[in-house]
Amino acid sequence: MIYKTLVSSLTFFTLATCQSHNAANSTKTTAVENTEVITNTNSQPVPKKEASAMSTVVPPDDRPVKIAEKQQAISNKKNVVYFKEGENKFLKEYEMNVTFKRMLEDSRCPKDVQCIWAGNAMAEIEVMGLYTRPVILQLSTMNDVNRSYYNTQSFNGYKILLVEVSPDITSVKGFKALKGSYTIALQFEKEASGDSPTQKGGTTTK
Repeated sequence: MIYKTLVSSLTFFTLATCQSHNAANSTKTTAVENTEVITNTNSQPVPKKEASAMSTVVPPDDRPVKIAEKQQAISNKKNVVYFKEGENKFLKEYEMNVTFKRMLEDSRCPKDVQCIWAGNAMAEIEVMGLYTRPVILQLSTMNDVNRSYYNTQSFNGYKILLVEVSPDITSVKGFKALKGSYTIALQFEKEASGDSPTQKGGTTTK
């Protein structure tokens, strides 16, 4: 009787121990699985941001923008008229006929070269009033009396100012290559009553 009781007790103890061991393993497995899930969720690789498309794009050439801004600034000035080389226009507002005869010289610094002197461009224009004979004027991009360079000339009560010469010369295309393709911008200003009839070498015909 005692022997049977002892065997039964051992059997019950063994079953209880096995159940406790299985329960512990189940809990451990669940914890591991949960840990793996959490770890996998948090450790997902963060996708790298795509590089900006602009990082591989060459910056645009801003020279056309600068040229357009320059032309816009000149066109915003009052009384500016453009002439192509060889072009003639009758300007009713100023009562004169103006012809851009030719470019006499263009020693300006090429735009793709660094120079110690800006150089000069000189245009020859012919002006004629309603009651005057034609007069030839030479207008330069700079004023230098010693070199006979005059940026402003006077005619028929108006100051005529050379404000632009285009295109710019380059190391490849110089004065000879650009002959016949120049464009100039002239600005006309009414002379004040106290102004001298001769302005910077120009002649006024009345």
